[in-house]
Amino acid sequence: MTHDHDLVLRPTPAQTEAALNPPAGRTGGDLVIETLTGLGATTVFGLPGQHALGMFDALRRSSLRYVGLRVENNAGFAADAYGRITGEAAPLLLSTGPGALMSLAALQEAAAASAPVLAVGSQIPAAGLGGGRHGYLHELRDQQASFRDVVKSVHTVRTHSQIPSALAAAWESALTAPHGPVWVEIPQDVLLAETTLPVVTAMDATPEDVVPRPELTALAAHLLSTAERPAIIAGGGVVRSDASGKLLALAEKLDAPVVTTFGGKGAFPWKHPLSLQSWLEDRHTTDFLEDADVLLVVGSGLGELSSNYHTFAPRGRVIQIEADAGKLESNHPALGIHADARLALQALLETAGDRTDATAPARVRAVLDKVADRLAAQDLTLERQVVAAVREALPSRAPSFWDMTILAYWAWSAFDARHPNTMHSAQGAGGLGYAFPAALGAAAADPTTPVLAVSGDGGAMYSIAELATAKQYGSDVTWLIVDDGGYGILREYMTDAYGEATGTDLTRPDFVALAESFGVPAVRATPESLTADLAKALATPGPSVVVLPALLRMFEPTHL
Repeated sequence: MTHDHDLVLRPTPAQTEAALNPPAGRTGGDLVIETLTGLGATTVFGLPGQHALGMFDALRRSSLRYVGLRVENNAGFAADAYGRITGEAAPLLLSTGPGALMSLAALQEAAAASAPVLAVGSQIPAAGLGGGRHGYLHELRDQQASFRDVVKSVHTVRTHSQIPSALAAAWESALTAPHGPVWVEIPQDVLLAETTLPVVTAMDATPEDVVPRPELTALAAHLLSTAERPAIIAGGGVVRSDASGKLLALAEKLDAPVVTTFGGKGAFPWKHPLSLQSWLEDRHTTDFLEDADVLLVVGSGLGELSSNYHTFAPRGRVIQIEADAGKLESNHPALGIHADARLALQALLETAGDRTDATAPARVRAVLDKVADRLAAQDLTLERQVVAAVREALPSRAPSFWDMTILAYWAWSAFDARHPNTMHSAQGAGGLGYAFPAALGAAAADPTTPVLAVSGDGGAMYSIAELATAKQYGSDVTWLIVDDGGYGILREYMTDAYGEATGTDLTRPDFVALAESFGVPAVRATPESLTADLAKALATPGPSVVVLPALLRMFEPTHL
């Protein structure tokens, strides 16, 4: 009997001829680049280093587009954003030791946000591996160990023949729900040595679906259909799995109010009658969710921010759908369903009965009115004006990337993302410097739409070198820098806690003059001119900078 897969695997005469006579002068670096191409990659990010030159030399013999940044951590942030926007694994090429280690903060953010990044790093020559102290340039006793606690999986290569399989396994790992970063390392001599192996052709590394167990979704559907006061918390997993449409259909089927986490911004329409929006750091929202007799949590681990700093104490039955098995019931007892959000929501849609609750929109409106009244009592006109100005200036489907800054903290709760997968921030790991290099990655992913980056002056200094990158590639990114003279949110935290702040005031450059020295147009805005200044910058092709001198304040916390 002849099976279909026997026919697929049989080489054609042309493939046989190519395999018998591979081009001369190829190296291990070519095998890396050929494998990435065969897996479907079109763009790679990175920064060259001495041990990684075999990969970078091979790039010029390939069809891959290379986007090089000025700092490895920023290259990681750019790859992270490319993975979020496209849903594809984003290759990140790095060198050994310092170059590799500089990417760790970016890979932590990718892990926290489930962004598929395939980091390929070089290593010292194979003879030096094993923990001995040979004194090679960039030598670490165990480079893998630095990555093992950060990434989803680690893959090692010691010979040419291992390269395609290791990269395919890493690719599959990065794209298996939950998406995430992976690490592959290859010794310098393996990358540089000539190879007689055939050119790598198409590779199959299709990830396995994480499918829900039917007895669990049947029980969950019954609980939701018969609940008196169901509610839904939608997290980043809904966005990553492209399940927003199914979430909307289920919420309407059940008449269940929905709140989105900060990672799940845009997963549910902001102005829908069932939308509680994203006011998670507000006790009124927390009280409402605690009062639900059945709470469906989709694609969220209910971590610190999503639980109003762990003050959230649900009184009803919790159903948690999560692709990361380690997050199931990690914070609250639940009916835990290990599954991709899209597949689980589809199962619930097919199984749950219709439920009608005419009171749901009014109950949602009452919560939002209480939130609005609380904010109105705090004299936060400037802050709300700035958030509104950014929303008005930003085209509806244009992506935005937010650094860890006061305006971003406001945006987590108050910004209408309008569409799924358009608002991204570094709130997963909480590191500085994310917004601008991430926006450059998004511009590489989709050059047809402008991209907005938002930073404070402190965070901007982490990424200032990438103005050269933006200029080099003509990236259509507008960078809004809110200049308050230091680490504004830390200044506020310390002043509240200790009466005064230490180490938070910063000397900074004239950002307008600095941007212009890179050949990037820049303007100094006021709160009143911000909408017009941002709109003009976003409408003008290429990179631009808008600087807003402003001292913003946070709204009062409710968890203390």
